[in-house]
Amino acid sequence: MTSKPKGGQRFSGLEDGKTLVQKVDLDTILVEEIGQFGWYQLRTSVLSALMVIFAAWAASEYVFTTARINTRCLIPECEYEGVSEFAPSWILNAVPGTSDTSFNGCQRYSNISANVRQGYCPAELFNKEKVVDCEDFVYQNTDTVVYDYGLACDEWRRTLIGSVRTFGTLLALPITGYVSDRWGRRVALTINAVNTAWLGAVRYFADTYIGFLVSEVVEATFGSGGFSCAYILLMELVGPKFRVAAGATMNTFFAIGQVTMGLIAWGVPNWRKLTLALYIPQLFTISYFWIMSESIRWYMSKGRYDESEAVLKEVARVNRKELSEKSLHALRKTAEEEKVKQANEQAERANEPWLITLVFRHKRILLRCFISPVWWITTTFIYYGMSINSVNMSGNRYLNYVAVSAVEIPGFWTAVLLMGFIGRKPVLTGAFWICAACQIAYIFMPEDFYAISLTVYLIGKYSIAMVMTSIYVYTAELYPTKYRHSLFAFSSMMGRIGSILAPLTPAFGAAVWDDLPFALFAGFALLSGTLVLITPETLGSKLPDTMEEAEQIGKKKTST
Repeated sequence: MTSKPKGGQRFSGLEDGKTLVQKVDLDTILVEEIGQFGWYQLRTSVLSALMVIFAAWAASEYVFTTARINTRCLIPECEYEGVSEFAPSWILNAVPGTSDTSFNGCQRYSNISANVRQGYCPAELFNKEKVVDCEDFVYQNTDTVVYDYGLACDEWRRTLIGSVRTFGTLLALPITGYVSDRWGRRVALTINAVNTAWLGAVRYFADTYIGFLVSEVVEATFGSGGFSCAYILLMELVGPKFRVAAGATMNTFFAIGQVTMGLIAWGVPNWRKLTLALYIPQLFTISYFWIMSESIRWYMSKGRYDESEAVLKEVARVNRKELSEKSLHALRKTAEEEKVKQANEQAERANEPWLITLVFRHKRILLRCFISPVWWITTTFIYYGMSINSVNMSGNRYLNYVAVSAVEIPGFWTAVLLMGFIGRKPVLTGAFWICAACQIAYIFMPEDFYAISLTVYLIGKYSIAMVMTSIYVYTAELYPTKYRHSLFAFSSMMGRIGSILAPLTPAFGAAVWDDLPFALFAGFALLSGTLVLITPETLGSKLPDTMEEAEQIGKKKTST
């Protein structure tokens, strides 16, 4: 029994009995036949969400494995190495400070007399007019690599680990993109996931600083593309009505991954044990090659129509829908026509000026190409910088990190709701400026106002999470279809500068001024919020296809 064609498929009969097949794309089939979001898409969403949680663990574990450890100078006049109490009763005799819980971790008073070690440590042994750097250190605990690699007061080498890892994620983009386009999204996803699991677990055996550094960058380079693979797989499977929500859901599960990682780190503080706890479970992802289906759109782009149709039939079966053979035939024909069209466009593009030349010919587009990378650099700089600096705030570092990660979730969904209601520009400008105000308020907040300080900090992170969701949509809407991917990718790639610099912000603060990171966050947020005002509102505008149409966005039409 053949199923009846539905109205959206647009089949028309001819007098000779033949059928004229008009264009039917995958979105049409998703909407009208097999379902935009059914049980099959839900299963893929769950698997993708688990992959995103694992990706969040890998992306942020360095926040705890390389976290600061409280230190102080070893005082050889008064104690023996290896049997030292971290905060003995005499500590303020030898080290500058205000109490036995608040003293200098990197300097001590110069000694007046190098007498033999004593059972007590009188103030008379030290010259309080002269402060010198520590020669040896006493650590409060041995939980992080700071102890193993002797990074006590070396903030630059400690924070460099995070920057090097983030640089590895930059290298991962072209590698993952090539594998995904050449061998498929599922293959790229599985390779990245498995590489993350085993390369991360191997870091347990790193015994040197350089070895640890190399391990971080190699794992990031060959494993950090898993999030983008899972994201694309899901986006290519759900219908258009659910894509924005699906994207926000992926971001939500990344935040959930950060929350769970913070809780695991709280329960397993030692960095080597934490490494195994986070990465060994990820070996499960090798099964993704068999339990996840390949992207239908990728199969079609490679001309593998039999395989794409097999997946479509499976989607229809799981979703309990009917899929007509006429739809499949029409879809195959449309795909072939699209490939011919793309080939013709590519041939025409060979005779066109370079993209950079076209951009300079269209001043409004050129202005956007200067402005949008600033938004992206600011967003990644603040987003990652606030997560990293949360563990250096007063209070429980694990609870701070969990709270700062969890507050992203309402931020993502607030942006989704408000963008379609009040527009893109008010959301972006407002969120940037609120974030800036919170940074300024945090700088002037007294240290003993922990609850208020944390609340202000959380509002700032909530605001930048709103920006993180909005910036993807707004940037894509500013550029023409023909060059959207290239110009969007340019802004996104420039944004990596912010994420590479973010791990260094604690070192900036230690070297110059404790609150310098937050002053930088405020300055960049104020600048970016102001720059949004220069660009046009895109809510309700048709996505531009050409440079000329993109230039006309936001211009008022004059009546004739």
